[in-house]
Amino acid sequence: MSSSTRTTGPITGPATGRITGPILILDDLRDGRMHLAALFIAPKGAALPPVQLDRGEAQPATLAEYSTRTVLRARFSLPADCPSAYQWNGTRYELAGGFGGDLRIAYAACNGEEHGDLDRDGAERNAMWARMGAEHAEHPFSLLLHGGDQVYADEVTDGHPLSQDWPDRIPRDPARADLANLMHHLRERFLQRYLAVYTAPEFAWIAARVPSLMQWDDHDICDGWGSLRRSRTYSPVGQTLFSAAREAALLFQHGCCDGDLPARFADPEGSHLGWCIEAPGLRLLAPDLRSERSRRRVMARSGWRLMKAAAEKRFAGRSLILSSVPLLGPRLSLLEFLMVLIPRMQKYEDDLRDQWQSRAHRASWRRMLRMLRDMAAQEGHEVTAVSGEIHLAARGEMALGGGKVLHQLVASGISHRAPPKAWAKALGLLSWLGDAPLPGHPIRIRRIPGQAGRYAAERNYLVLERRGADWSASWELETSGRSSPLAL
Repeated sequence: MSSSTRTTGPITGPATGRITGPILILDDLRDGRMHLAALFIAPKGAALPPVQLDRGEAQPATLAEYSTRTVLRARFSLPADCPSAYQWNGTRYELAGGFGGDLRIAYAACNGEEHGDLDRDGAERNAMWARMGAEHAEHPFSLLLHGGDQVYADEVTDGHPLSQDWPDRIPRDPARADLANLMHHLRERFLQRYLAVYTAPEFAWIAARVPSLMQWDDHDICDGWGSLRRSRTYSPVGQTLFSAAREAALLFQHGCCDGDLPARFADPEGSHLGWCIEAPGLRLLAPDLRSERSRRRVMARSGWRLMKAAAEKRFAGRSLILSSVPLLGPRLSLLEFLMVLIPRMQKYEDDLRDQWQSRAHRASWRRMLRMLRDMAAQEGHEVTAVSGEIHLAARGEMALGGGKVLHQLVASGISHRAPPKAWAKALGLLSWLGDAPLPGHPIRIRRIPGQAGRYAAERNYLVLERRGADWSASWELETSGRSSPLAL
């Protein structure tokens, strides 16, 4: 592909396996520069060359150790408003920049499947990543947003006596030594998951050339984390699982560890992993919908503090709200009610409780929507929500008043295979009922341009584009191809 030139082959370490990376992560935007982290996963003992810049170099430093691997990171900065490049191991990686003017952003979510993901054929699994890479080679992206479920960690609990039957059966009071052994097991299994994803050539190619910003969701921990019963999530086994997942998310999704979180995070201590980045005319706001989640809440005090501060701050331009779970959707509370009544359907209750529209979260949902309404009421400010999670492509609208509209753009299933078309049709029928959690602000599910139904059951990713002051969104669908641009 045209945006790099390789002059040497990939280096290897003394242990079996090649060095994985660089995976480029955007730490922050400030002072007209992109502050970046280049992540590497190397066999233990491997010597890594420095990242070379036009002026100077950055040497990878160790972040974490595993049985046979070391995780390293190099931090450096490049101009934010114009094209630039860095070089590593003989390859030059070109970046689009463009944060001061026209730019293109890719958004993807749900990069995996619940069962057997590591055994899938790579070309099939990563077909949409390959398509995104080919698009970047022709029309470069400035930023890659990951909306949750970067890995599917549902199987990491397998193979250990304390967690083998998670979450159905767990020991009440395991010995401290056994929990330490479980932590080691889980750390190695999380590494295995991220390593498999980041080594895939289709993903690795674009991840080295487009800075990523990531937000986690339940499968980055386990299926339904936060919607499971407290006897599970607050058990010693559950807390060990969360600790291992959180460490892995900091390392592999954010290129950091406790004590050195980038400045974009709202809480330097990492009690929640919400973050915010601002560029000229663009604010990216990603609340953490998992760290503080329980069956009765989506966020706790610190998470709401991030949203309140953003809602009260004056900002000119567009705010993109990354909500891993869609903010606007059909009345799923009706399905939730029916599932409670039907015994064989009760196993899906956690999936519906994950949603903002759950009966358990309706007050929180209204609170969030009021914040976004008030945020958008500022003169010269537009608000758009982007989400993943449902393995479908979709969009919704909520009238905000004053001629403004909250657009909800859902792109989900970059590698997760699409659910049956009958499920998409069922959601479409449910959406006919409409909903208005805020009186006077009805929610409507609209069709993606060119689609016959309200939900598209195809693997997909989203492209957000700014030209001048105008924004548009289009979906790249596996079978249908590119949708017509939707003006925002």
